Amino acid sequence: MRLLSLLLLISPLVFAEINLPENFQATFMQKITNTKKQIIQYSGKVQFSDEQHFKWSYKKPTKKEVCTDGSELIVVDHDLEQVSSYYITDGLDIAKVLKKAKVHSKNIYVAQYDNIKYTIQVDAKQKLHSIAYFDALDNKVQIVFKKMKYGKGKLAAEKMKCKYPRSYDRIRG
Repeated sequence: MRLLSLLLLISPLVFAEINLPENFQATFMQKITNTKKQIIQYSGKVQFSDEQHFKWSYKKPTKKEVCTDGSELIVVDHDLEQVSSYYITDGLDIAKVLKKAKVHSKNIYVAQYDNIKYTIQVDAKQKLHSIAYFDALDNKVQIVFKKMKYGKGKLAAEKMKCKYPRSYDRIRG
């Protein structure tokens, strides 16, 4: 343990981590390739308010919103007119993954979190550019962020909520 502490003090570059901003907003493209090489692509907007609050607004191929407060996940499928609520047990926690990231090469980081290896790429300004990993079903997942905007403070709480009509069916998972 003392050796690890000493290495952290002596060699910060080797153990550098990605600094997460107080908040960020970006557009994203998510590509999922299954074991049969079939590909599905999603795109939309992501908002990160703090380590607990995320909102993914999918535009293509279906309109869907995914919001979390760190303990509950709300999925709004506008095509199905359905809202599903789940208690979070696993899934991609970007904040925790980025805190585990270690430098692999110039703009590439690698993180091991919940038995999954993540490859993270940052741009020239050290802003998050992409995350790639294999999920629990051996699907290759790649998320590329564009128009990344880092900010200070939390985003407005109202902005982080999933919005849907009361007429949607509700499912508790």
